[in-house]
Amino acid sequence: MLNKRIFLLAAALFLVCISCTNKEEKAIKQIDNVLTTLWPAQEPGGAFLLMKGDRVVFQKGYGLATINPDTKITPETFFCIASVSKQFAATAILRLAEEGALSLDDPVSKFFPHFKADFFKDITLHHLLTHTSGIPDARPRTDSVHVYHSTDVASYSYLDTLSFLNFDPGTAYEYMNPTYQLFYTIIEKASGMPFETYMREALFDPAGMKETIYFEDGRDIPRMAHGYRKNKDTEAWEEYDYGETTFFASKADGALYTSLEEFMQWEYALRDNLIISKEMADKAHTSYIATNLPETGYGYGWFVSQVHGKEKIFHTGDNGGFTLYAGRYPQSDVLMLVFSTKKFEREKTVAELEDILFLGGLL
Repeated sequence: MLNKRIFLLAAALFLVCISCTNKEEKAIKQIDNVLTTLWPAQEPGGAFLLMKGDRVVFQKGYGLATINPDTKITPETFFCIASVSKQFAATAILRLAEEGALSLDDPVSKFFPHFKADFFKDITLHHLLTHTSGIPDARPRTDSVHVYHSTDVASYSYLDTLSFLNFDPGTAYEYMNPTYQLFYTIIEKASGMPFETYMREALFDPAGMKETIYFEDGRDIPRMAHGYRKNKDTEAWEEYDYGETTFFASKADGALYTSLEEFMQWEYALRDNLIISKEMADKAHTSYIATNLPETGYGYGWFVSQVHGKEKIFHTGDNGGFTLYAGRYPQSDVLMLVFSTKKFEREKTVAELEDILFLGGLL
């Protein structure tokens, strides 16, 4: 009788495993169908990664990374990840705080004593990290050289003589790129290193992101994709990145190039607390202010929300044709990346993919 019970239990477990496998396979096929429609083979495309635990459930490239010559997208293709870059600058600030090189309560005036307005004494690094500083985006947009080729320092230079805030620091949320550009100089002053040297030595190398690199005019980027848009008159695809779109070259807020494969290493490094401690990571993933997105807050370089009753830590990125989503789902131990070289209905598509994952038992 006992052997019969063991046999029946084993059979039942086997059937459960088959059922789970079938659900997962069905979910992967549904995802593939969605993305094949989104990124046709002969158009600017994208790449998708789904990781659960330490297992890559599904990753694939679709469509073209470059047109003329036509180059297919693979998981090793390098995309500009635009504002998804902000989590790297934020993590560098948090690491420097753990090292005692700065405090999140430090005022901006400590690092930029030449800023004339007194209110910079009241704006802290916490405010910069959470987009609650009140600093307006008043970057000059009339000089084409400045608009298309400006670095971080050039982009935030208008703050030297800024005379007003949009609101008192800490009282409201307004997503702002120039405040993250300030981290370029803050990281240099606090670390005593050039920005890229510190990012390489403190973040990228420890995480195993050997080829991840910041964009710079004339710099070679491995397996580089371009952003694209359709010409309104000819309906032909044309490049839409550096030289065609504004403020592409500033680094701390958005000029990082990486691939699915290397971003996956970043996820491992965060999970294993290789860059910052669990306590500091928890602070980064805490919502400090409500945003203009439904039921979504902002932490330090990440949005904080929920989907299907579970926590969701994510960021989006947009620059030129590049349109991105990087989402962490801690309770499910899931990472989902959607990197695109052209605009698409990101929020609708991500929600559809999340529903598929939920029904497939992956979320």
